[in-house]
Amino acid sequence: MKLAEALIARADYQKRIEQLKKRIGMNLKIQEGEEPAEDPNAMLTELDGIIKEVTLLIQRINKTNCSVKFDETRTLADALVERDQKWDKRLILSKFAEEASIRNDRYSRTEIKIISTVDVKAIQKQVDQLSKEFRELDTKIQGLNWTVELM
Repeated sequence: MKLAEALIARADYQKRIEQLKKRIGMNLKIQEGEEPAEDPNAMLTELDGIIKEVTLLIQRINKTNCSVKFDETRTLADALVERDQKWDKRLILSKFAEEASIRNDRYSRTEIKIISTVDVKAIQKQVDQLSKEFRELDTKIQGLNWTVELM
């Protein structure tokens, strides 16, 4: 199995877990004398099995990510962390630029004037650069995922 296939399977397992949680929740209580639409105990057993499967799969994914070389100096796990940090920083800076760009209209010259304390244009350039770096790194990671065998 390729790493990319394992990542798709992990996402499917996580969706199934969420669906089971909702279905179990809808069948936990019923009116006295009624029957639940589905047996919550059977669904709990199914949930337990899926959690065990996804745990093993995630362990294999992590082992693979830590073992595979991304480039001369980094493992795939290192590249993933770097990619995620770029995305997080991009989101933070984007929010700052958005907040700093909001105009507070004044209706008369006697009202307090609100000004930005940061260079919005410079922050937006950083956001654009981080977006580009993220895309490039993510593309390389995704390509590698389809060539690497899961350990």
